[in-house]
Amino acid sequence: MSEPGRYVRIMDTTLRDGEQTQGVSFSPAEKVNLAKALLEQVRVDRIEVASARVSSGEANAVAQIVAWAEERDLADRVEILGFVDGGQSVDWIVDAGGRVINLLAKGSEKHCRGQLGKTLDQHVADVRETIARANERGLAVNLYLEDWSNGYRDNPGYVFGLIERLADNGIGHFMLPDTLGVMTPERVFAAISDMVQRFPALQFDFHPHNDYGLATANVLAAAQAGAAAVHCTVNCLGERAGNASLAEVAVNLRDQLGFEIGIDESHLARVSELVEYFSGKRIADNAPIVGADVFTQTAGIHADGDKKGSLYHSRLSPERFARRRKYALGKLAGKASLAKNLERLDIDLSEDNQRKVLKRIVELGDSKKTITTDDLPFIIAEVLESKDYDHAELLACSISSSLGLDSTASIKIRLDDQEHTAAGNGNGGYDAFTSALSKVLKKQGLALPQLTDFEVRIPKGGRTDALTECSITWQTDDGELRTRGVHANQVFAAIGATLRVVNILMHRALSERRSAEAASTAA
Repeated sequence: MSEPGRYVRIMDTTLRDGEQTQGVSFSPAEKVNLAKALLEQVRVDRIEVASARVSSGEANAVAQIVAWAEERDLADRVEILGFVDGGQSVDWIVDAGGRVINLLAKGSEKHCRGQLGKTLDQHVADVRETIARANERGLAVNLYLEDWSNGYRDNPGYVFGLIERLADNGIGHFMLPDTLGVMTPERVFAAISDMVQRFPALQFDFHPHNDYGLATANVLAAAQAGAAAVHCTVNCLGERAGNASLAEVAVNLRDQLGFEIGIDESHLARVSELVEYFSGKRIADNAPIVGADVFTQTAGIHADGDKKGSLYHSRLSPERFARRRKYALGKLAGKASLAKNLERLDIDLSEDNQRKVLKRIVELGDSKKTITTDDLPFIIAEVLESKDYDHAELLACSISSSLGLDSTASIKIRLDDQEHTAAGNGNGGYDAFTSALSKVLKKQGLALPQLTDFEVRIPKGGRTDALTECSITWQTDDGELRTRGVHANQVFAAIGATLRVVNILMHRALSERRSAEAASTAA
């Protein structure tokens, strides 16, 4: 049953079960685009796209999907959930152009008696009647055994009796749901193994739910036990805690168990993005396979190991999924992390400049959670521009801005060996800072030069947490001078650029004074 190399079919039910996610409703156009991506690009074996009799819009979506699939000889891989309702679901599906009904029957005695008020034989008679009508109208039939997991646990005789009475009705797949997500991998394996051994001529699917966070593990157990097909959704969409993740299921069936599957992994991330966009449900950055951060190394020791021999690589290489490995820059970054990012940007820096850039990255990492490769050119430009003057250092700063009131700033600054404090106000935080700073400089016989241009930029991508580069042009006695600062906060980026000009002016003043003293001594 669990022999490596056996082909396991995957049915994706994002367009049906996924729509049971709170707040998710795909438009007909979105359903068509997702169906195309799942069948043609990701190449899942089957898709379940709707529930019968929901709405005219749902019928329109089914019709469009089936029409597209027929042109590519894929229509028999498009399935619709239907109900034991006197043939109404059958007629709805046929009218929409569908070819396969996934008929929902009661897989537990509790549901059969408590919800329908019927005996097993009565329910079987109703199911047989619906199957007969489906066959008359040319539909292939699969059968869901709703609440099978509890039904098998509470009264397995009911489950076996239901299957025995329907086994000769031409049902393609008997689909076994863990409707409330209550099973463990061990229970799944034992139950599916029992079903497969009792009914070796039948095809069984396993349909998980993730209420205990075990959906993917349960799918693997079902496949090992001999399930012919397993169900999943993109991004784990589904009622309550959702279903099993298509990406996780596919990769684990292939890598961990050695089963053959038809999935094209290079499109998994793309279809995940589509579902995220259409559903409005964001996935976690650390979601396996498709999350934004799962191929990002943060610790410098990991980047170093990769540089020296791919020591932190596994079979889950980003290239499999049309993605690329990243090395995060921040307070945990090391030389190897920086080197990997410089290599990606095709930038060559001396060891001394790499050391300076890394020092600045670590400093910025204390005020910002992540620094991206796109931030790096700003940091490099700032560091290479620096002359390492240390005449002025901002020790503390508090800036307050209010609507309808002047902004205020309180600063503590070191100028050479002396510390100074001052407060100022102005039209905005930066204006208030320069007001306070000017008071300190005035006491030292210094003044800020005239500001002639002020430019703020962020890296491409438009992230609200991006580093900000502030470039300021000053008019000095020796001509124009441009300084820049980089910070996660744009006001403090401007402050950095301003402190840089103060350092340059103080260094020039010191040099001129020393030159004058040397000339006086020589005379």
